[in-house]
Amino acid sequence: MKIDPADLEYRDSYKLLSATVAPRPIVLVSTIGEDGVFNVAPYALLTGISIKPMLVGFSVVRKRDGQKKDTQLNIEFSGDFVMSVVTESLAEPMNQASKDYSYGVDEFKEVGLTPVKADIVKSPMVAESPINMECRLVQILEFGEAPRLNSFIIGEVVRVHVKDELWVNDEIQMSKLKAIGRLRGELYCRTTDIFEMKRPFVTD
Repeated sequence: MKIDPADLEYRDSYKLLSATVAPRPIVLVSTIGEDGVFNVAPYALLTGISIKPMLVGFSVVRKRDGQKKDTQLNIEFSGDFVMSVVTESLAEPMNQASKDYSYGVDEFKEVGLTPVKADIVKSPMVAESPINMECRLVQILEFGEAPRLNSFIIGEVVRVHVKDELWVNDEIQMSKLKAIGRLRGELYCRTTDIFEMKRPFVTD
């Protein structure tokens, strides 16, 4: 089978990309709106971009009518956001947070999560997540065609909060994290099945 993405309709292109770029990490992105209301929503099209400065980025797709999602509107207002790692225990709240709530609805309350004041940014952290990254907006890049434009939001991580039980010998213990990953559609995976391979050492 050979597929040319340019020939695909939007939905089919999404299904193909999400099935091939997998598994993908999932984060809850929390923000604060101009009205002071908190928003939290899951995103799985994300990546680390740079080590120093520590930069992360995630993609936000416009709504079907071309309007920006609450997450992007809030980030454009406040200039910051928080990324929180999604673990097995957060799977159901994460799923509920994917619902398209009306603007101005406190989604923390709707899905049963607890907002916590961040140290540096205005957006709240997720108390239930073992890792929270405070981020300042660096840049927003736009791709695609209207109405379904994609905005790639880049932020600088200015502080990372890690639960003490995960931080051992100056690093995060991946076996204890129990993060989950996104596959395609309604399929997810666990990351507790971990194996190790030593990288080859090459000499001239």
